[in-house]
Amino acid sequence: MPSRFIGKTTEETFTEIYQTNHWTGEESISGPGSALAQTKTIIQELNLLLKTLDISTMLDLPCGDFNWMQRVKLSSIEYIGADIVDALIETNVSEYSNAHISFIKKDLITDSLPKVDLILVRDCLVHFSYTDIRAALKNIKASGAKYLLTTTFTNRKGNRNIVTGEWRPINLQMAPFHFPQPILVINENCTEGNGYFKDKSLGLWTIEELSTL
Repeated sequence: MPSRFIGKTTEETFTEIYQTNHWTGEESISGPGSALAQTKTIIQELNLLLKTLDISTMLDLPCGDFNWMQRVKLSSIEYIGADIVDALIETNVSEYSNAHISFIKKDLITDSLPKVDLILVRDCLVHFSYTDIRAALKNIKASGAKYLLTTTFTNRKGNRNIVTGEWRPINLQMAPFHFPQPILVINENCTEGNGYFKDKSLGLWTIEELSTL
């Protein structure tokens, strides 16, 4: 059966996902993976990472509905949340923006990105085709940012291509990505899928060392 996302732009695809609650999230419109039960470990580890790496500027793309990130200690960070969905950005600006937390509309694939200490790309590349992953990584590298923290499934032995908007786990150290050994791996302690996704992690790399495929 052909994908419902064939022929749609990236913005159309993810706006439809948002408007239809495609991932059936009860707590977060960004999906079950953004619920507090699935992000407890990340919140704790990200607080430590931001302090250890002395991060002062951070881009979170996609930021989604800011459900769990608002629990991270961001008082000493210039945080920029970005997303391709207009309605998400409008709501986040209204409810969460302040002197050091801002939200902007950005397309990870095509829009220029700010030069920051850390770019967080959680639960995003898993929804992209190989072509769009390649473009996103090229765009990230062009930003001049220092670190990338992004989703990777460390135990997977292979990857497969999809239509952007669908989902599958990816291991960024396997073909066709061939990322080097990460500086740090944060296992999310994911309990979704009856343990099938227990290898879901955030890997940290310096951006300058990454290949753009």
